[in-house]
Amino acid sequence: MPEVLVLYYSRGGATAELARQVCRGIESVPGASARLRTVAPVSAASEAAPQPVPERGAPYASLEDLKETDALVLGSPTRFGNMAAPLKYFLDGTAPLWLSGALAGKPAGVFTSTQTMHGGQETTLVSMMLPLLHHGMILVGLPYTERALNDTQGGGSPYGASHVSGGNTHAVLSEDEKTLAQALGRRIAALTVQLASATGRGAL
Repeated sequence: MPEVLVLYYSRGGATAELARQVCRGIESVPGASARLRTVAPVSAASEAAPQPVPERGAPYASLEDLKETDALVLGSPTRFGNMAAPLKYFLDGTAPLWLSGALAGKPAGVFTSTQTMHGGQETTLVSMMLPLLHHGMILVGLPYTERALNDTQGGGSPYGASHVSGGNTHAVLSEDEKTLAQALGRRIAALTVQLASATGRGAL
């Protein structure tokens, strides 16, 4: 069965909730399954190894997760219009996969969350796309045929799913934000299943 890796970093819980909604979309596609993973926090003061297992939530990702799965959905909160450092740190360590071409031809998408409507969501989404393009992945976005993209008063972008907290410290997604996150998961999963069927390949 083709498997989609949903990989994220989250501090306040909103990006983690988006990741769960993306997984719901993936799991709604017959023949597809989701693998949920996170990345460890990093410290500017040292490169000390993080604890091996998170206290709660999804397990930490490894390069094997990227190799074994058939697609990737990447999520991060906005940090001054860019992805958060822990996710960038993890992606910076994927050079061995780039050298081998392990991710080339696999579908991929991105999602983000921020406090303000104009807090750099779209540039953050694009910042996550750049390493995926270097890996040769096939980027999937959200077209305006998704009605929620026209209706949303919060997050949502053609570049990927998103959430606007408005300063709310609780990870409460609007119905449109949930709909769009699920739609992103469905679109990537559907393409992954189609590609797997055309090549006769499931999860590697």
